[in-house]
Amino acid sequence: MSVPGSGSAEPGVAHRMRRYLTRFESAVTRFFLLGIFVVGLTAQFVTPLGDALQGKAFLGGALLSLVAYVLYDAVKDLAASLRLPERSQVGSRELGRFVNEAFRARTVEITFLGYTGETIFGALHGRLEELLDDPGRTRRVCIRVLVPDFGQPMTVPSRVGPNGEPLDDPEVRRVQELRCQAYDRSMSGVAERLNRLGRVTVESEFRLYPGIPRDKVCIFNRELMLHGLYDVVARSIQHSSGPEYYDPRGYRTDLIVWSAREADGTRAAVATWNKHLDGLWSLATVPPWRRATTT
Repeated sequence: MSVPGSGSAEPGVAHRMRRYLTRFESAVTRFFLLGIFVVGLTAQFVTPLGDALQGKAFLGGALLSLVAYVLYDAVKDLAASLRLPERSQVGSRELGRFVNEAFRARTVEITFLGYTGETIFGALHGRLEELLDDPGRTRRVCIRVLVPDFGQPMTVPSRVGPNGEPLDDPEVRRVQELRCQAYDRSMSGVAERLNRLGRVTVESEFRLYPGIPRDKVCIFNRELMLHGLYDVVARSIQHSSGPEYYDPRGYRTDLIVWSAREADGTRAAVATWNKHLDGLWSLATVPPWRRATTT
């Protein structure tokens, strides 16, 4: 089963230019700051150079440039963590920009709880593939995706009965399971390639939780959380003459943005969800396709 990757929506040339600028930004900035320090320090002891720079104010500037050089990475990490969304609610189709922001950090942690992971798969897969060419500042990536256990009878997804009651449909569940399997294997494949290169350590894994897809949650670097609720009674028809199915449309789900950098109540909510998903992950089961691989 093939799964198409989904890259950036930016035009090719502009996207490549942005990547190159991001790639060389740290090196150029560090070189510039170190250059100021070396020139200033040299001018303190070499009279002709000191006279040319007219005075000793350059020594203080040199020392400040050295401090900036040493603290550069810390400042970059702080700046990345302080980026806040412009709106309190976003659409599921906008997950890509949150993924890109999360990958500005040296350590990237993304936890997703949802239906199949389709809406976040494209952004994650494309971003992981970019690391093959240029890892930038990223050194470690941990991706955890929690999806329902489609091996168990379910009311959602299911077939719509004569009076609107949900009728469990193993074939519908099997289709969704195969979709999750394809996403998991595709991302794991890129992760293995990155790990072989040795520049970035990547962990990517799907696990199964019991129940129906109700909440859609994505937590980025344990600080920024998006939360929405699926329309569990949404219906779809696979064929014009076929039956109806209860089948939530994840890309239509609106998500509320919560940031641990905001008010105390918001920080508490993000911390609670982090704890909840950590616990759910520890209790979740390994998918059958992964069990088959390990055995």
